[in-house]
This record gives sequence, structure tokens and C-alpha cells, in this order.
Amino acid sequence: MFNPRPIIQLIPIPGHLPCVVIDDFLLEPQAMRDYAVQNRGRFTLAPPNTFPGLQLPMSEAFSASFNEFFMQHVRRLLGARRTESIYSRLSMATLQPSELGLFQRICHTDPITTHPNQCFAASVLYLFEDENLGGTSFYKPTLDKDELYRLFYSPNSPWCRMSNEEFTAELGSEPSYQTGSNKYFELIKMIPPKWNRVIFYDAYVFHSAYIANPALLNDDPTRGRLTLNGFFTCRRAA
Repeated sequence: MFNPRPIIQLIPIPGHLPCVVIDDFLLEPQAMRDYAVQNRGRFTLAPPNTFPGLQLPMSEAFSASFNEFFMQHVRRLLGARRTESIYSRLSMATLQPSELGLFQRICHTDPITTHPNQCFAASVLYLFEDENLGGTSFYKPTLDKDELYRLFYSPNSPWCRMSNEEFTAELGSEPSYQTGSNKYFELIKMIPPKWNRVIFYDAYVFHSAYIANPALLNDDPTRGRLTLNGFFTCRRAA
């Protein structure tokens, strides 16, 4: 299923662990897209202000196999010792800018753990040929830690009380996927997509799908922005 002899590139992300990039990841990538086509009716819309489109969980058996690859080739590069849990899914970004929630208009982090002995890694496998559908971008906050927590993680965040129009005024830009710097975040790296390319990264780094051409998004797995996403909760290496 997975390339047993991957060629690994390490792309620096300033101030963080590198992004691990592997081309020719699946031995038969078309089979994965065929699976998405065959199960198109099982995709469901993600909850508001989470993933901006459709998703389909992968089986536990697939996730276990995916984790074996991660453990063998990637974990040490991202400071992980062993995996405590993994979740994987097929995804298709489909929402147009006018449909995005506030927190879908700005970069984010993925961690589901704050335990000091744990770390969190994520991955994206691009299963589309049209590179205009976009890759993945990484960002550096311009805020200090306390202000960042107040805006992003506090239940009293003022952003949670804003309307879309107020948030537009706050960001100084019309609704869109984030593809550049703004008053809160500086763009520091963009990884371009490529058919059958996978990236693994520290999910504590702020990141976003780099979707500069949202008019191309659709719900057809043969033409849309189909990705395979993995999320790895790990024991941190000493």
C-alpha cells in the first residue's frame, strides 16, 4: 500500500520542526481515489468551523497500517517516540468563501492534547492532479502567548461573538481561505501540492489549506481537492 522505500525531504519551517515531504507515497494512489468515488455517498459535511467541507473516516485497519509507516519513517523526525492514538479520513474542501465560518477564514492548530509528555503530528496526502487546488501553508503568530490564547482558545474569545461582517472588518479582508499574512499571522512557508505527495508536520504549528482558487472546489473526488488526512497523538521523545 505504502512506498516501502520513501525518499524523504525535510522542508524547514522557521522556529519549528521541519515539514516531512514524501512523493510517490502510495503504490497505487488511483485505488484510493477510486475508493473515494465508490463511497461518495458516505461523505458527510464536517461540523461548523472545523474542516471546510466533506469527510469520510477511514477504517481502523487502514489507520493502523498508516501508523506503521509513520512509526518506521517519520516519528523521530517530528520528535515522537510512539503513537498513542491515530485517526485518518478522506476529505474534500468544498465550501466557498461566503460559506466559511469565522475560524475557517484563518489558520489554526490541530492538537487535541496539552499533556507535556505528548506531541501531535498531522499529515495531508494530495489526491488530485490540478495544483491550482492548493497545498498547505504555515504561519507564525504576531501575538504574544497570552493574547493568542485569549483569541483562539478562551471560551470568552471576542471572535466568538463577532458577526461575519465584524470579523471581515477585524481582518481587513473579505471572506476567503487564508493564503497570506495578516495582522495576526505571518506566512512563513507554503508547500505546493502534487499528485500522491504526502506531508507530515508538527500540528502545533499554525497552518491552513492554501486555497487561492476556491471556485475550483467541488464534491467530485475525480476533480475536487481530495486529500487523505492523518492525526497522530504520540508520546514525546526524551
